[in-house]
Order: sequence, then C-alpha cells, then structure tokens
Amino acid sequence: MNWFEKLYETFIESEGYLMLLEGLGNTLLITLGALAIGVVLGALVAIAKYYAEGNPKLNFINWICDIYTTVIRGIPVTVLLLIFFYVILVSAEGVTVAIIAFGINSGAYMAELIRSGINAVDKGQMEAARSLGMSKWQAMRTIVFPQAIKNILPAIGNECIALLKETSVAGYVAVIDLTRAANLIRNNTFDAVNPLILLALTYLVMVIIMTKLLSILENKLRKSERKAAK
Repeated sequence: MNWFEKLYETFIESEGYLMLLEGLGNTLLITLGALAIGVVLGALVAIAKYYAEGNPKLNFINWICDIYTTVIRGIPVTVLLLIFFYVILVSAEGVTVAIIAFGINSGAYMAELIRSGINAVDKGQMEAARSLGMSKWQAMRTIVFPQAIKNILPAIGNECIALLKETSVAGYVAVIDLTRAANLIRNNTFDAVNPLILLALTYLVMVIIMTKLLSILENKLRKSERKAAK
C-alpha cells in the first residue's frame, strides 16, 4: 500500500475527515469563546487594579485581583480544566466547560498585559483629560485604554496564539477537539503517523493565519496613527 492509499484509507474510507472537521469546529469555538472571556475579564481586572492603586479604600479590590491572577497563573491549565469539569461545572457540557476554564485562565494573563499597557501610557494624558472636565472613567475609556491596547497588541497576539494551542488539552473533558480527533483516528485506523502530521500542519496553518491577521491589524493602526499625526 502506497502513501496515497494509506491517506485515503485513514481519512476518507474511515470517514476520519468528518471527525477532524468536528474537532476543528470545536477548537475554533473554544478558542474564540475563551478569547472573548479572557479579554473582557482581563480588561476589568486591569482597570480595577488601576483605580485601586494608591486608594486605601479600594485595597480589597486590589487584593481580590491579585489573588485571582496569582492562583490562576499558578495552576496548570490542564488541572484547571479538570477542576472545572469534575468539581465546579459538573453538569455542563465539555465545550462549555472548556470555554469557561480557558477564558478564566486567559483572563489572568490578559489582565497583566493590559495593566502593563495602561501603566505605559503617560500619566500626563490622564491629568490633561481631567483638567478638560472629563471624569476618570471617560478619560480611561476614550484616551488611556485605546493607547494601552495599541501598545500591547503584539503581546495580546502572542496570548491568542498560546490560547489556541492550549485548547489541545480539551480532550481531557470529553471534547472532540483537533487533538482528540487525531488520536481517535489513530486508534481506529492504526495509522500512527499521518493523523499526527495532519494535526501539526493544521495548527501551524491556523497560527500562520492568526499571525497574518494580527500583522494586518497592526499596520492599519499604524496608518491611522500617522494620519492622526498629520
């Protein structure tokens, strides 16, 4: 049996391609859902820490945020996923559990990225906005936060790529993601090589596409900044 015949038997004859398509769909769904949760949660934590900084009345908020980021970043994502599936969200479906667990995990890293971006913005801009009559929230929303996102966009892109690859452990909670689909095909067809090669190539293509999209977004932001400067 030549290589092409083996590929046909592994992916077409056994209908392994259907399992791979299901896995691809679940992987993308988990990644996008977790990314949305991570960005929102990270932004809320970062802004909360910014407001709490130097304000003794809000020390408890800063303390809660520190506990969240420390605990979540200190627990391996696989362990966190299993805790959510077997302890916290016992009756939920695997995909839902994966989205929430990966989203909460990503939020802890996003929070630190966004906070560093906010701190990198010149504090004089906040003071200038306040002197013009803006509230602290208005200045944050319209002046400081957009600049912070532009500054950390490459780092956020790296976190997105890392999140995509982290979803490869979603199979631990009975989710047919790309990795689990490839393993099931290997078990069903006894082909130990081709499913893994296709799996690696699929992740590589998705990472290349994400990198290209982020590069396009960065270029557009640079062009808009140049136009605004003129």
